[in-house]
Amino acid sequence: MSLTSKMQHRREIDRRRSVVVELPLEDGDGDCATFDLEKAVCSHGLFMMAPNRWDTLSKTLERPLRLSENINDDDHEQSVLVRITQPSDSPHSLLLRVFGTDSLSTLHQRSLLGQVKRMVRLSVEENKRVKQFQEICGEAKERGFGRVFRSPTLFEDMVKCVLLCNCQWSRTLSMAEALCELQLELNCPLSAVSFSGPDNQNQLKGVTSKSEHFSPRTPAGKESRKRAGAYVCSRNLLEGLAEVEEIVNIGKPGASVAPAFSDGKEVLQKSDLCPATTEVCEVSTCAPFNPDPSEDRKLSSFNQLGNFPSPKELASLDESFLAKHCGLGYRAGRIIKLAKGIVEGSIQLKELEESCSNPSLSNYDKMAEQLRGIDGFGPFTCANILMCLGYYHVIPTDSETIRHLKQVHARTSSLQKVQKDVEKIYGKYAPFQFLAYWSEMWHFYEERFGKLSEMPHSEYKLITAANMRQKRNGKCKKLKITSAEKLEA
Repeated sequence: MSLTSKMQHRREIDRRRSVVVELPLEDGDGDCATFDLEKAVCSHGLFMMAPNRWDTLSKTLERPLRLSENINDDDHEQSVLVRITQPSDSPHSLLLRVFGTDSLSTLHQRSLLGQVKRMVRLSVEENKRVKQFQEICGEAKERGFGRVFRSPTLFEDMVKCVLLCNCQWSRTLSMAEALCELQLELNCPLSAVSFSGPDNQNQLKGVTSKSEHFSPRTPAGKESRKRAGAYVCSRNLLEGLAEVEEIVNIGKPGASVAPAFSDGKEVLQKSDLCPATTEVCEVSTCAPFNPDPSEDRKLSSFNQLGNFPSPKELASLDESFLAKHCGLGYRAGRIIKLAKGIVEGSIQLKELEESCSNPSLSNYDKMAEQLRGIDGFGPFTCANILMCLGYYHVIPTDSETIRHLKQVHARTSSLQKVQKDVEKIYGKYAPFQFLAYWSEMWHFYEERFGKLSEMPHSEYKLITAANMRQKRNGKCKKLKITSAEKLEA
């Protein structure tokens, strides 16, 4: 058998392997009524940024996540494609379908669950805050709004907050996608080019000649064709469904944890338990799963991108190479300095996030001061990052905020006084001013563009200031999205 045939055979085997992990939604009071996956994901522009991929038909989120036994060790991490869904016939749980493997270690399972919980803000404390906010903001309760989507890691949030600064939304989307495409190339097993040397500019002449493909000016068609050929470089982002699946229940009495092809002898010890539970999970084997043929089409529509780069993957890159290759401009230097600070230990993300595990007004200034000490992190970026960490009493303000106040509240503001203006308007919702503001902002977007969870990916770039402008009659003309566009492959 030739090498090509062997690789094709291997991919065929891989595409028929997957594991399903169940994530119960009950909070400390046994209540999960406040959670809705569609509303939790499609609540902030971060869900539109690569490598996230929301499927408008199946109402599922697909993206690569890292399998890691140590959240601070990405030397030997593997990225796997994960599909997250909230079944209509079992709304009290989320199902994570992990492609490309037929077994997951206990630590890998917890790593994946932890990343998903972070993205959709699933915790007892978050559930309480959703209820508290909705009690003082009836409009948000009616809309089912209370959670703001974020990334699986703080590093990804921080970089994406940098990408939000001083540019149009379409370029922000393009820069995030370019970083994920770069990550795929950095980890391409068939590539003969080394990205790890100090002089990336000279080593990557053959690759940098393609840098225009990563530019925000690149037509969508070219980017799609480029990604279509990238599959051979990433066997971790797999298509297809498993013929045999495993259901993994964590934190429930008598729950099962079993590889589909295991000997059934693995039993978790108490030392392996999640800190939040004192229950032991035993192993059993699940029944075979009969795949829905339509599922193949849904998964195959996922654009094959890499994962979002880790700090170690970016820290060794040359600034000029990264700026040109991904169209980042001056942001490349800030991102590389951030990555280096994390790798070298001067920036401790784990400690930073742990200190914000129960956000309080008293330590906000301390956290903000730490973030402002990072090169290039100004007030807007810091406020966005702290919002991702759960501080909702400060509203990150920019020109979009000024536009919103003018169109919705008939208030003329400026960059100098907009912070005072938003406090006057949203101060009554303390300590959830940002949630009230963003619920209103998101509602305005949906009045303008239609339901954002049903918007085709090709239309995301239309959410710009130019398309928000009022017409002469004082109203915004609602964009129409055709049925064909909604059914985009």
